[in-house]
Amino acid sequence: MGVRRRSLEDLVSVSYLDRYRDERVLVTGHSGFKGSWLVTWLGMLGAEVYGISLPPETEPSLFEATGLSTRMDSRFADIRQLSDIVDIMTEVAPRVVFHLAAQSLVRRSYRSPVDTFGTNLLGTVHVLEAVRGCKSVRSIVVVTSDKCYENSGGKADRRETDPLGGLDPYSASKGCAELATSAYRASFFASEEAPIVATVRAGNVIGGGDWAEDRLLPDVMNALAAGVPIPVRNPTYVRPWQHVIEPLRGYLMLGAGMLDGDRSLGEAWNLGPPAASAVSVGEIVRMAIASWGSGTMDIRQDDASPPEATTLRLDVSKARDRLRFLPLLELTEAVDLTVDWYRSFGEHAGDARSITERQIEQYTQRLL
Repeated sequence: MGVRRRSLEDLVSVSYLDRYRDERVLVTGHSGFKGSWLVTWLGMLGAEVYGISLPPETEPSLFEATGLSTRMDSRFADIRQLSDIVDIMTEVAPRVVFHLAAQSLVRRSYRSPVDTFGTNLLGTVHVLEAVRGCKSVRSIVVVTSDKCYENSGGKADRRETDPLGGLDPYSASKGCAELATSAYRASFFASEEAPIVATVRAGNVIGGGDWAEDRLLPDVMNALAAGVPIPVRNPTYVRPWQHVIEPLRGYLMLGAGMLDGDRSLGEAWNLGPPAASAVSVGEIVRMAIASWGSGTMDIRQDDASPPEATTLRLDVSKARDRLRFLPLLELTEAVDLTVDWYRSFGEHAGDARSITERQIEQYTQRLL
């Protein structure tokens, strides 16, 4: 993706991206990996960005490394505290809300199921309840997960109409968040005057700046940088991999369309990659090794590891046909971008902002 840099005016010539200029946008979970990428992109588009989140968990963190605290109105608060969320929502009076705040780790959900349900279910209810009392909001994008579906062990691609469920606390909590959002949509947001609410179910995202525990690519990059074998637990597990920027574009498309009053968008959406990008953990690791130029795998049997679904795939035909949402990156490109980010960060520590913005600019030019 070695292309020339363009001006901000060029980058916002895509209509739905241009829609965010001077709009007041609230992002929950803005200090996390995916939230930091979204806030960076919104800032580049000229949005007035506010955030509600817990402080970053990791050191380093993408939020701190990119200096986002100096370029947005960042509020550290717990979405499990309803009164705090109501107060911030009322004060900020956003027009668009992206709800990303979550406990997003499957293995942690086994250790902390109460916190997982509290954050992912009750936290979502609190955000929706705060929106219900905030007359400024017109558009809400609630981010759940591809793991919100009931997993019976089959290999069929999951459709938006498939049953929700989950055999682990994380997956079940995301299914619950979907049900709660659907209830609020039908009970409180059904009139023409009400804000429009969509839920989005993305695949397994990769990209630079993720340092969370138990995430594959951070473990891969740490091992490659240190020159040690990469620890791999479940090399045959299949996931729908995609670069983080791909679903974020889908969020922006939906948010803009709902802001313009398109009530048909107020539904659930799979925003995953094409079928070819649903590959095994081992294959992703081999791609990263090839992109880095060296490395080996250390496959470890972990009998104490909590159970996870062996295969997850998403049917993305609805987003393709109705949103015209088509991923732009081949899986090898997504891996290359991720490796390039970490390599560049290692070589130019403290330059995370320019690395992230460069990759967003390069990606956006494919839309022009």
